Amino acid sequence: MTSLTDKTAIVTGASSGIGYATAKLFAREGANVIVIARRADVLDQLVREIEGSGGKAVAIAGDVREESLARHSVETAIDRFGGLDVAFNNAGVNGEMGPTPNVSLEGWNEALAVNLTAAFLGAKYQIPAMAARGGGSVIFTSTFVGHTVGMPGAASYAASKSGLIGLTQALAAEFGPQGVRVNALLPGGTDTPMAEAWMSTPEAKSFVEGLHALKRLARPEEIARSALYLASDASSFTSGSALLADGGVSINRT
Repeated sequence: MTSLTDKTAIVTGASSGIGYATAKLFAREGANVIVIARRADVLDQLVREIEGSGGKAVAIAGDVREESLARHSVETAIDRFGGLDVAFNNAGVNGEMGPTPNVSLEGWNEALAVNLTAAFLGAKYQIPAMAARGGGSVIFTSTFVGHTVGMPGAASYAASKSGLIGLTQALAAEFGPQGVRVNALLPGGTDTPMAEAWMSTPEAKSFVEGLHALKRLARPEEIARSALYLASDASSFTSGSALLADGGVSINRT
């Protein structure tokens, strides 16, 4: 079953793209949702949409790089809904792109801080709360870039996102005995605002689409359904995995 009835979930990076679609899907499946991003106005609109459809949601605007935000989001889940069952640590940035010798230390550090360290901070507080409930599901949004495919000009992005897979494996082994499952979700090219940096022209978009076996990009809602699988009891024996939802880009050579 993929239902999240009576469960509480945190979704970061919820103001657009995959996070936005996943927050709405989790709510439709019965979850109480804590939505997190920097843009308060967009989060408030998301909460109105969820509540207008009969769901329950709370918005927290802030920077995922701040440890205080990670702590506050879990405290909010406990105070408002009694505990935490699911966390979709999805917030991310492309980072500074281009030839690696030209990448600044500041750009490198930003990618690691948002994509990797923020996920660690989230899990640091999410996992004990889940263990107190007898278990739960932690999900990190990683990528095929730097895992199954090398792409030029994306060193900081690839390094930070592939680091999530090592984090996933370590946490899955450490907290599996407490019933906490930890997995990484690896989308392929997805039609989101963040992806525009990779596809700034129609020709570039066509090229990226052609890299995939399915010859198209994913819709955010398609990746959200894979997140729902990992969040729900449908994946009750899945932990420590790097789940590809990549349209075949990892295996395609045509």
